[in-house]
Amino acid sequence: MSVKEKKVLIIDNEQVIRESCKIVLERDGYIVDLAETGEKGIELFKKNLHDVVLLDFMLSGISGMEVMNKLNTIDPHSIKIVITGYASVPVAVEVMKLGANDFVPKPFVPETIRTAVSRGFEKRLVFLENEALKEEQEQIRRNMISLVSHELRSPLAATVQFLEIIDRGMAGEISEQSQEMVSRCVVRLREMLALIRKWLNLSTFDPKVMHKNFEVLDIREIAEKSVEQYRDKAKKMDVEISLEIDERPLLINGFLPLITEIFSNLVSNAIKYNVKGGKVKLILAKNGEYIQSEISDTGIGIPEEHVPRIFDEFYRVDGRRNGPVKGSGLGLAIVKKMVEFHKGDIHVESTFGKGTRFVFSIPSAR
Repeated sequence: MSVKEKKVLIIDNEQVIRESCKIVLERDGYIVDLAETGEKGIELFKKNLHDVVLLDFMLSGISGMEVMNKLNTIDPHSIKIVITGYASVPVAVEVMKLGANDFVPKPFVPETIRTAVSRGFEKRLVFLENEALKEEQEQIRRNMISLVSHELRSPLAATVQFLEIIDRGMAGEISEQSQEMVSRCVVRLREMLALIRKWLNLSTFDPKVMHKNFEVLDIREIAEKSVEQYRDKAKKMDVEISLEIDERPLLINGFLPLITEIFSNLVSNAIKYNVKGGKVKLILAKNGEYIQSEISDTGIGIPEEHVPRIFDEFYRVDGRRNGPVKGSGLGLAIVKKMVEFHKGDIHVESTFGKGTRFVFSIPSAR
């Protein structure tokens, strides 16, 4: 929002109050909108997102309290100044608890309103400047991470290519022992590249950019593709994988690459941490206003003391990056962030030695 546009909304039943405040504030350069009811005030606020709102707490129709709650839902950081003829300390305390920034009793003189609005706008200005600074710092952080990641990935990718040439014998014959060592180097370097990619995805995640790419998605299609993608891997590990889908439409608003990443990560983990002869099952269903996805396995499970930290960045249950089952400890942290970005939630249930069940829900498309 531009700081040059000093927007004020006045919501008051009394026309004289509205008009007189408008005259006073417009002389000071404010852009003023008027509303005689709470409903109209909420409508104007949604449209113009005012910096400061002057709100009569004793409105006809919906109450000032309801209006305050609605305004806070739309923009909790706008400045709300309550004006009412029922001035008392208890009322002042109550409206402050509801999110009001100031309190002006009726009757009042023009200078009182000018001072209250000026003080409120200064608070708003400080908030906007802090937000702009935070955004600038965050952008610098993302740019630095992208730069460093690029500088790390380029030499690693080049090294992998050269080693693969050697591994395939295209640079001349090498001993069997040397070839085995080169092959191991290629595997470990690819793991490092994958770790850098995951870290980059997590660290440079920008909700504002992602929201622009939202579209209506059929979550069943994404789940089916994920199952097919990992069917060969499951077969090699002697793991049975199945999919159970609700017949009703399962549509969500989302960003396709992120939803695909959620399923890929959870399905891959369910296979990777399973046992020979184990099972993986995906269940998709509509649950009220949400589309619920469940990925369960009959694998090694998670010890109870580790479950609360399973979504922490770089956290691994066995505590080792090079343990029996490879992993970075970033996958589930990324999954959680992506689910919450889609206004959903995710939780895990696990019994050590018996299996694990991940359930995540995302609001269905309206």
